[in-house]
Amino acid sequence: MSKAPSTVRCAIYTRKSTDEGLEKDFNTLDAQREAAEAYVASQKNDGWECLPDRYDDGGYSGGNIERPAFRRLMTDIEAGKVDCIVVYKIDRLSRSLMDFSGIMETLERCGVSLVSVTQQFNTTTSMGRLTLNILLSFAQFEREIISERTRDKMTAARRKGKWTGGMPVLGYDVDPKGGRLLVNEAEAKQVRGIFKTYLREGTLQRALKVVRQRGWKTKRFKTRKCIWRGGREIDKTTLHNILCNVLYLGKIRCKGEVVDGEHPAIIDEDTFQRVQRTLHANRASGGIHVRNKCGALLKGLVRCKHCGCGMTHHFTTKGNRRYRYYVCITAQKQGWSRCPAPSLPAGELEDFVVDQIRALGKDRPLLKETLQAAQEHLQDEVVLLKEQRDAASEHMRSIGREIGELGTRVGIDEEATRQLGRLQEVLREKEREIQQIDDKIAGLHARMVEPDELAGAVEAFDPVWESLSPTEKAKLVHLLVDRVEYDAEDESISISYHSTGIHSLIEENTLCRTT
Repeated sequence: MSKAPSTVRCAIYTRKSTDEGLEKDFNTLDAQREAAEAYVASQKNDGWECLPDRYDDGGYSGGNIERPAFRRLMTDIEAGKVDCIVVYKIDRLSRSLMDFSGIMETLERCGVSLVSVTQQFNTTTSMGRLTLNILLSFAQFEREIISERTRDKMTAARRKGKWTGGMPVLGYDVDPKGGRLLVNEAEAKQVRGIFKTYLREGTLQRALKVVRQRGWKTKRFKTRKCIWRGGREIDKTTLHNILCNVLYLGKIRCKGEVVDGEHPAIIDEDTFQRVQRTLHANRASGGIHVRNKCGALLKGLVRCKHCGCGMTHHFTTKGNRRYRYYVCITAQKQGWSRCPAPSLPAGELEDFVVDQIRALGKDRPLLKETLQAAQEHLQDEVVLLKEQRDAASEHMRSIGREIGELGTRVGIDEEATRQLGRLQEVLREKEREIQQIDDKIAGLHARMVEPDELAGAVEAFDPVWESLSPTEKAKLVHLLVDRVEYDAEDESISISYHSTGIHSLIEENTLCRTT
């Protein structure tokens, strides 16, 4: 008697890049599943059977793996609930070689096979794996070549000075017919007022105060989905972007170049260049280290734990001697009786912090505690970056759905074709953003250091320290130290270190550059 075949549990995975048509009674996901079920039924004599769970991703791109049904499928594979994945075509599973390589590693580790209904290959042989990689290469090539053509077309349009889309800026409206910008006279008057205000006030901070007093807001506009955006209060970053935007000169940026645009200018060349020179001069005047004329090592780092506020640097002069202090801001503004320790001698506090940095490599328990705090800080940054990655992935899915809505109009409606190109460019930008986030996460993991490494770096701190100028010393301390907190109740001082500073201290070339 022949032995009954063992059961092969088959999970059918289906995917569609857009959500167009998914509301129909019988859509492309149903068609993919029907073909896969028929294939599984043809292998019934070998013990194949379909799992009841549906793994359908409608409206999700194959360029990444941020898909809910796919994630659920991989979780079930890790749990040992699946023996075989069945797809209509291999590009339904993924269109990225890098992602697919990771998927295959997981499948091989879990002993799960992969079957494509319309493509014959066997991953157990070298020729089958080669065939699979060729299919995936063409799937990725197809996705990338469309993006490249779109980018080339948009670049050519921008070189001719054409508006290729994006969020409208204050002072201009987008032509309802598309393809160009029209001056909004009321907003243009506001933009000219912003430029004049900055030239009169001389700094972003003072100009921002005037702008807010006048009640000027950011550009308010309605999206294609009739959703109102913008109209919020202008902040310092937005103000700086307005002052640096070459659109107001009637020009457009294209791959690092500035070319003449088709839209009219709002700001004349002379006013724009005067603003740029003022901005550059303000940047060149330096930051905290240049303004730190008294050589305060801990300026901006010291905090009063009792009052929960910062302690600013002050000095008094008696004869030829200067006495420096760190003064609690609460005591300074509301009276010294409000703080149990309104001031600290600056020299003694700075010497204490420097001595603690020197002693860090000799105190193993302290070294371990410092490293643990730094690693926890790095982990928090990783979590934040992953949240940003998830948000970017969700935006990509939203763009994919918009592309799907435009797909049927491409070739017929010229505006739809232009809009599709703009969306493709945004999609590529999001892909680059996700890659940058992944690189940052990898960089944070690389900053994990060992106590012995840090101890050796701190030992090299002492001879280097004595050769630095006061400004260089302040920069190095700010690189290493996050905050210095004084507790007046028990007269204690706690020092928090930057995780990035600890990693930089370990790199010998960083210290060499500082010197």
